[in-house]
Amino acid sequence: MALDRAACRKLALDLLARREHSRLELQRKLGKRAFSRELIDETLDELEQSGALSERRFAESFVSARAAKGQGPVRIRSDLARRGVDVKHLDELLHDDEFDWCAIAREARAKRFGGGAPTGYAERVRQARFLQYRGFDMSQIDAALDIGDNSD
Repeated sequence: MALDRAACRKLALDLLARREHSRLELQRKLGKRAFSRELIDETLDELEQSGALSERRFAESFVSARAAKGQGPVRIRSDLARRGVDVKHLDELLHDDEFDWCAIAREARAKRFGGGAPTGYAERVRQARFLQYRGFDMSQIDAALDIGDNSD
C-alpha cells in the first residue's frame, strides 16, 4: 500500500512537472494506471494542500496559452469546463485586463485572411464563422471585421 501511495504521488508530480494539470485530468491519467479512486483522491488532496496542484494556476496557464494561439474566451471557457475547472472563477480570469479579446480576434483574422477588411457579404460571413469557431463573441467578431471601416 505504501508503495502504491508513493508511486501514485510520484506519477502525479511527474505529470505536474511537465505542465500544469487540472484535478480531473490527473484523476483520469492516474486512473488509467489502476490506482484506486480513494488513493488518487487522497494523493490529489495532499498535492492541493501543498500547492503542487492548483486549479487557478492551471486555468491561468491554459488561458494564456490559448489566447496566444488566437482562441477566444467562449472556446477557452468550454475547453476548461471539459477539463473540470470550476467556471465560477473563469469570468474573473477571462475578463482580466491582460487580454484584449478584440485585438486577439483581429490578429487571428489577419493571420488567416490578411490585413485588409473583408470585401463583400459572403467573405464577411466566412471570416465571422472562422472567428466564431475560434471562440470569439459577436462584439469581438464585429471589432475584428470592422478593422478598416473606421477610417471616415
